[in-house]
Amino acid sequence: MRDVLVIVDLFSDFRHEDGERLLASLTSRHDAIAGALDHARRAGVPVVFVNDRVGAWDSDAPRIVRQALAGPGAPVLRDLTPRADEQFVVKPRYSAFDHTALAVLLEELGCERVLLAGMSTEGCVAQSAIDARELGYKVSVLPRACATVDEELETLALRYLDQVVGVRLDDEAPAARTS
Repeated sequence: MRDVLVIVDLFSDFRHEDGERLLASLTSRHDAIAGALDHARRAGVPVVFVNDRVGAWDSDAPRIVRQALAGPGAPVLRDLTPRADEQFVVKPRYSAFDHTALAVLLEELGCERVLLAGMSTEGCVAQSAIDARELGYKVSVLPRACATVDEELETLALRYLDQVVGVRLDDEAPAARTS
């Protein structure tokens, strides 16, 4: 089975209503995100970053990363940036699949299971997981590698994904998984 690690909305300026809480959560979960990214890279699991367009329609991924690294999240994000050989998809809506080329890219990569990490669990990660299942992918969310603005909502979202949508909640690193 071919896994692909999809990291959702990691690059933010955190200058929004929930920014402070989201950054605090990202900071506390940094090691799990970095671990998932490192394990995927070492195991040859493709990594795809999918990020909000941050108000511009130019699909300039390097600009999105630069802007995030110029903000208060820089210390947390510095070691989580995409490598030159990793794909970066810009999204206009909550789901990583909604009006993006992600499904086409995953098909080209031979993806069977989408491993999801990023921000926020109860928002864009959950929407992406639902859409991935609707498109026929097996889906695992890596909860410790996801940041949240509200842990209670996160718990509800994860329970819904697990019990209703059929998403696997998996805190093993991608390289440790066998199926």
